[in-house]
Order: sequence, then structure tokens, then C-alpha cells
Amino acid sequence: MPDIMKPTPLAPTYEPSRLRIEQTDITKLATTAIVNAANSSLLGGGGVDGAIHRAGGPEILEECRKIRARQGGCKTGEAVITTGGRLPAGYVIHTVGPVWNGGLKGEPELLASCYRNSLRIAAEHKLDSVGFPGISTGIYGYPKEEAAAIAVREVQQWLAAHEWPKEVVLVAFDGQARQLYERQLASGS
Repeated sequence: MPDIMKPTPLAPTYEPSRLRIEQTDITKLATTAIVNAANSSLLGGGGVDGAIHRAGGPEILEECRKIRARQGGCKTGEAVITTGGRLPAGYVIHTVGPVWNGGLKGEPELLASCYRNSLRIAAEHKLDSVGFPGISTGIYGYPKEEAAAIAVREVQQWLAAHEWPKEVVLVAFDGQARQLYERQLASGS
């Protein structure tokens, strides 16, 4: 009797209108929440982290200090939520991306965890929209093309399986980042 091959299940799909790319300053993005590429201390720093703390004002730092007192900061790959302070976004989801060490110390999985944990928090709080910067692609040195591929893959998979958030914006700091995201979307990552 011949073997009957079972059809391969289709990969989950998402509505493309729920994911978009915007080249802008993340501190000016009017989404329900933005994601901060934070450091483990949650006390602000350089790059996106410093810009979000400066634009959002002392309310963000005050809530970060309370989180530190409660749990001692935030580990790589994890995420926490605070107010958005004076930002157009009502909330900031702080996640700690991995420092690039050649990809041999679990960096891809840790970066993927940043996206999943940030999206989980957004879903738990039923946040309509969330904007992501290129996590770990600044001073942490993660290769931008590899980081864009992980970002697009994780967001698409999340949106295919979850109702919240309703929309995700991948925020490109510059034209190069925008092109990397667009290339990933076009390739069907």
C-alpha cells in the first residue's frame, strides 16, 4: 500500500497592514507604546535609551527606579513597561538587547526574546500599537541586516498568532535601516 503524504501545514499568516516601516525619530512616534533598547540598569544611557529618557522626562526614570528596587533591573532578552511620560506614546516597553559577540553566545535567540517579550507585554496590556527601534544595532554592535531579519520574522510570527497589538511599526533611524526592513519584508522572511 503506498504511503499517503500528509499535506504540509501552512505557516501562520498575518495581515500585512498590521506591520509597517516608518523612518522617523522614535521619540516622536504617536503609537500607544514604543520600545526602548535599554541597558540592564534601566537608568538611561546613550543612543535610543538616552533619547527616550530625555524626551519622556523624569516620570520614566522614576518608574524604572521602582522596577529596579523590585527586581534589580532587567536581564538581556526580558522586558518591562513604564509610562511614556511626556512622549507622544503613552507607554515605554524597555527591553535589553544582547551585545554582539560574533553570534556565538546566544545573541540571535536573546534578540528574538526581546521582540517576543516586548510583544507579550503589549498584548497583556492590550496596547493597540507599538513601535520598535533596531534593538542592539547601535553601540551593542549587532549586525543590522541580521537584526532586521530577526525583527521582521518575530513580529510577523507574533502577529500571525495574536490579536494584540493591532499594529507594529518598525522604526528606521535612517534610510539604510528602512531599506534593510523593506528587503526583509519583500523576501518573505
